Formats: sequence, structure tokens, C-alpha cells
Amino acid sequence: MIASLLIANRGEIACRIIRTARAMGVRTVAVYSDADAKALHVRQADEAVHIGPSPARESYLVGEKIIAAAKATGAEAIHPGYGFLSENADFAQAVIDAGLIWVGPLPDSIRAMGLKDAAKERMIAAGVPVTPGYLGADQSPDVLAAEADKIGYPVLIKAVAGGGGKGMRRVEAPADFADALASCKREAASSFGDDRVLIEKYILSPRHIEVQVFGDTHGNVVHLFERDCSLQRRHQKVIEEAPAPGMSEETREAICAAAVRAAKAVDYVGAGTIEFIADASEGLRADRIWFMEMNTRLQVEHPVTEEITGVDLVEWQLRVASGEKLPKRQDELSINGWAMEARLYAEDPAKGFLPSVGRLDHLVLERSGWTLFAPQAASQILQSAGFSGNSEDWVPSTPLRVETGVEQGSEVSPFYDPMIAKLIVHATTRNDAADRLASVCADVEVWPVRTNAAFLATLLREQAFLTGDITTGFIASQGDRLTMTAPLSDMMASAGLTLLTQGKRGEWPIGDRLSGFRLNAPGRNTAAIVVDGVVRDAVIDRRSFGQLAGDDDFGNRFAADGEAFILFENGSPHRVTLRHDAKAGAGAADGAILSPMPGRVTAVDVAAGDSVTKGQRLVTLEAMKMEHSLTAPFDGTVEELNATAGAQVSEGTVLVKVVRVEAAA
Repeated sequence: MIASLLIANRGEIACRIIRTARAMGVRTVAVYSDADAKALHVRQADEAVHIGPSPARESYLVGEKIIAAAKATGAEAIHPGYGFLSENADFAQAVIDAGLIWVGPLPDSIRAMGLKDAAKERMIAAGVPVTPGYLGADQSPDVLAAEADKIGYPVLIKAVAGGGGKGMRRVEAPADFADALASCKREAASSFGDDRVLIEKYILSPRHIEVQVFGDTHGNVVHLFERDCSLQRRHQKVIEEAPAPGMSEETREAICAAAVRAAKAVDYVGAGTIEFIADASEGLRADRIWFMEMNTRLQVEHPVTEEITGVDLVEWQLRVASGEKLPKRQDELSINGWAMEARLYAEDPAKGFLPSVGRLDHLVLERSGWTLFAPQAASQILQSAGFSGNSEDWVPSTPLRVETGVEQGSEVSPFYDPMIAKLIVHATTRNDAADRLASVCADVEVWPVRTNAAFLATLLREQAFLTGDITTGFIASQGDRLTMTAPLSDMMASAGLTLLTQGKRGEWPIGDRLSGFRLNAPGRNTAAIVVDGVVRDAVIDRRSFGQLAGDDDFGNRFAADGEAFILFENGSPHRVTLRHDAKAGAGAADGAILSPMPGRVTAVDVAAGDSVTKGQRLVTLEAMKMEHSLTAPFDGTVEELNATAGAQVSEGTVLVKVVRVEAAA
């Protein structure tokens, strides 16, 4: 068995690997950049080595530094995690050539599956069905456009060396092809150092189904059943689950067998995932499911497979890398219950999901919103406010699995993926899992960084999701509906107001200003409050609330339904205001388009004096490994342009200023 392991990664996956390694008695070595000097994975490892500046290309993507760190610390093996160098065949070979153990597939297997065009040709030879498309070597824009015309719109442009949703664009019509191709190529070159693309037919009712496979050095390959990752935004997974809803045993056997054939075709060793695209217009049928690609690494969503099979996939990786046989045969693996995972990101859904960077001054992931109160007190206050039921109705009882690489006080950096955590639940039924995970997401407390917690809770409660009637285009098809801020419930308004009026150490900082409040009066009181501009009544109950105030670091804020709210006086002696606590961002009402974070301008689509329409793209910014389009907030004229392609900009820089049509006239 491997005795010491260097993890060539950061964040939650580094912490995940460290946890299993420690349980197995394996010494761990972390690596870190300047930005990660105080990161959680650095403190959890037995030893840590600094490998360079904050940009990944100068640290986590420099294989020589990582191998040198392994040599210097006496590590026997290197685990790449996911992302960064995990699917870099040259790095895998360099690790082996350095006399170290590579915890992953053979370099030749990575190469065989790393280029999507070559991988599809190999799959055809192995009898694995693939989607129709263009895999040719001629990459000239005219040829690619002509091939797209032959395939028929809509089409999908995909980076040959891509993965993780990067370097991928859906194109609806020929007129949009050139711009989409240019953007895709830029993102592919930036993320993978290879701007080649392939063209695929876009399936109109697509479901994303993937199969976890595992091979060893003794010729054994098994599958650990399927996952459904159809809830996606910009081709990046948002909610993942296992097993797939609506999957018959016959179809499951067919696609899992195809996945095993695919793995055997490249002599696969270790953990891998075969991704399929399914045309779900007639349900999940084996003859309408096609191979898309193989990820030759551990997937972000691997926990849902672990939850339904009872298998620790990282442990399997370490055992197989040590030369052992797979711990279980195919007939020893089975599905138990249902698991779901939600990816909690530092991003602002109300502003086009732009990443939100900064310090996590307040972070609570593993408790219900009602555990701000004691359950008994929660029950009393809600009943006194007119709500019936037991406190257990408001405190989810589900065990919650949290995979994270941050904690309260950590920084969300602009240099890396803005994931805060993965939230995973396991239940007997799919509806139970969805209900529990929705409650977990609604109870997330994060401030001042914005998150997608409320968006996740909304998704998990959507009727279309609960019935399994969704496709990979579901989120995009709903427009702004899923990101609209839901009204604060009466229950949460009352409880939040009571919490905030108590203040720190039992004080009542705004009590004398509240309508109906008397210092020696009965405990039930009513206040007129303004919630996001709408006047409402809320109940305050001091008696049942006791001394149970919220965390001091949260100030006059509280969290509800996945959102942060702030309470403040608005000048009226009988009214306070409760509103969503949001940071300023791009697309301001005054027309000033600000850079939402540090990044590089990759494209400028307008000039000073141009007329623009609401939603029109003005500037494209590359940050956190993704391209972000900044758009016009209303119809108007470009009055000021401060952006040039290739320029590095800091957060808050005014890139464009648009004046309204009537103001410009």
C-alpha cells in the first residue's frame, strides 16, 4: 500500500482525498500557491509545499514544480484530483518517469480518450454508439461552418481537448456560428492550450447520463451504475443524482455494458466516467443514448455514486494504484436508495451568475436555519406567531454530507473555480432526497459573498425536476424565472425580525421604535416592516426567544431561503426595513458597466457612440477560467468605452457607460 501521497490539487477535492488517505494511514502532502497559503487543505495535510504565484499557470499547472515537491517530501505517489493536470497524459508520464506512482489511468489511456474526435473513432470501433457530427482535421472557419450546415442546426461546438463545460457553445442558426466559434476557440486555447473543435448535432431533448467505471491492473473492469447530471447551466453541472430517474433495468444494463466496453477498449485503470447524451423525447431508451466523451479522472459528482453503492472511490483509487485488485466484483455492487448533490458556488444568479469574490465573513453550511434557535424555542416562537406543528417540521433530520475546501474567514479567490461546497444527501426515495436537499440549500448562510443557494433550492422544488421531466436546456429555457428573488415567508419574516430585534447580549437596539412594542408589555408584539419595498406585518415574541441571538459576526443580518437579509431603520419611528443584502455588480441602473472581478478583456463588441439594445453584449471578460459576457442594461448609446481587448482590469473598473435613449437624445 502507498505510504505517502502528494495531492496535486487544491480546495474541496484536496480535502476529500486527504480525509480518505488519513483514514487509511497514508501520509499526505499538499501543494499551494500564494493565494492558498492559509487554505484549509494546506492545514489538513501532514506537510505542505509552496509551488508558486496565485495564477494556476504559474503553480498548479506546472508539473515540474509538483514533481519536485513530491521528491523533496519523500512522497511515493501523486493524486491529481480533478481539473488542473488530472487529464494531462504528459504529466502522468513524467510522474511515472520520475519513479513515482501515478494515481490514475495509464498515460496512453488518457491520450486515447483526451481528444474527443479520436475517442469517438475508437468508440465506434468498440461498438459504442456515438452522436452524429464532424470530427475532421480541417479547422478552417469556412469548413466548420459548412459541416454545421450539413449536420443541421442546432449544433454544438466542442473543444477537442475540452471538459468541465469549457470550450462549448450551442449554436441555433448559421448567422450565430462565426461568433460562437471564435468565443469557443478563445476559451479552449485559454483553458487547454488547444483551440481545435468538433461539431455535433445538438439533441433537442437531451439528458446527460454518465456511468462510473473502474478498472485495475489485473484486467478487471466494473461499473458502479449511472448518474444523471441533466440540470446544467452553460454546460456546467448544477445538480447531480444517482441513479437516473426513469431508467429501466433494460436500459441501465445496456448503457452500463457499453461503458465497460469503452473502458476496456483503452485498457483503462482507475476511476473514470463515460458520459452519454440521451434523447429523452421518448423516455430513456437504449437505442437513443450516445457516447459523448470519457473523463479519465475522478468526477466532481463522485459522492452520489459513493452514497448509493457504499464504496469509497478514493480508497479504491489508492488500492488500485498500489497494485491491488478491485475490492468488489460486479455482482457484489448494487444500488441502495437515492443520492443528490448540489454545487454551491460563490456567484450571483441575479446578475447573470457572475462570480462573487471576497472573504467569507459568515458561513454556515451544516445546520438548519432553525438551529439558530433551540428547537424548543423555535417551536414556541412559531406557535405564538400563529404557526402550528412541531419544531421537527422545520429542522431537517437528514444527515448532510459536505465536501468543501473553505471555512468561515476563507477567501473566495478570483484565480480559481468559485465553488464553496458540494452538499450531498442520501434518502430512500428520489422525492425524499430532493426535499431534503432543497431544505439544506435554503438553510445555507453566507455573507457578504453572494451564492446560488436560493437558486439551487428553487430548482430542487421545481415540478418538472420532481417528475424527472427536465433536459440539459431546462435552466436556460426558464429565462429569469428561476433567479427571481422569492418573497420572504411570513414565518421567516417573523423569526428573523425577532432574532434581530434581540440584538447582541439580549439587548433590544431598535425595540422602542417598533409598533406595538412595550418594554413591560406581554411578549407578543407586531411590527410593520418593509420587505424589499413591500410593507408587511411581522410578529415579535421576546419571551420564547430568550437569549438565543444569532452569531455576532452576522451583525444585523440573517439568512432565510438561501438568501442573506439585512435589517435597518429607515427613518420612521414605527417601521424598519428588511431587504435582500446584495453586493453591487455590473449592469447598474445608471448604465455604468463595472468589471465584477479582476480579469482579462477578451473581446469588445461596441465602440463609443454606438446604439445598443437591452441585453446586447458589450464586453467579454475572462475570469475564473470562464468567459463572462457583460451586457447593456437598457436601450441606449455607448457614451464611454474604457475597455480594450487583451487588457487586464481590476474589480470595479468602469468598462462601458451606456446612457438611455431618451437621455442621449
